[in-house]
Amino acid sequence: MPETEMKAADVIHAYRKRRERLVPLLLGGLAIVLLVVGVFMIIMWLSGDKSPQLPAIFASDTPTPTETATPQKPTATATITLTPEPSQTPTPSGPVTYMVELGDTLWTIAAEFGIDDIRLIMSVNDLTDPDAINVGQELIIPEEGTVLPTETPLPATMTVGQKIEYRVLPGDTLQSIAAKFNSTAEAIAEENEIEDPNTIGVGQLLIIPVYIATPTPTIES
Repeated sequence: MPETEMKAADVIHAYRKRRERLVPLLLGGLAIVLLVVGVFMIIMWLSGDKSPQLPAIFASDTPTPTETATPQKPTATATITLTPEPSQTPTPSGPVTYMVELGDTLWTIAAEFGIDDIRLIMSVNDLTDPDAINVGQELIIPEEGTVLPTETPLPATMTVGQKIEYRVLPGDTLQSIAAKFNSTAEAIAEENEIEDPNTIGVGQLLIIPVYIATPTPTIES
């Protein structure tokens, strides 16, 4: 056999011996790796809360539960009964007290409270002069619907010396009242115990003796 062929045969023989030695080593290494992985999986299985997932090829299909809606019982709807609110009845405003301020007049005060006639304020507060009010003076403002006192009519059946009640109006004096009833200022003052004829007040009740004076005829020019 030539020398060249002998060398080639030696190389092939050496390669085969090397491969025969490598195959057991590879198989042993693979076995060691599988053993380590198996031990690791067992440790994880025993120590973990959940078991490790098996490979997909070994896992069996677990049917997914279908959620079935449970019909809920209908809840009772409360019926709200509306209670009608009590109707508000307007409360009539009573008389109020007003303190006169700087620059006030009876006309401005009356306008502020919606009073058309200042004589109404004069009557309630016994005022004889609409300009005679002072700063700080307290005035009674009459309530809505208050009216002026009406003049007392003189009955036609009355005789001389009979008496009638009369309530003083704004602007009245004993002389003007006496003229209305054919009386005299002196007789009215005496009957009502009035010492100063200028002290009568609006709304004051007087007793008037009637028909005790003869009317004085007036001559028209």
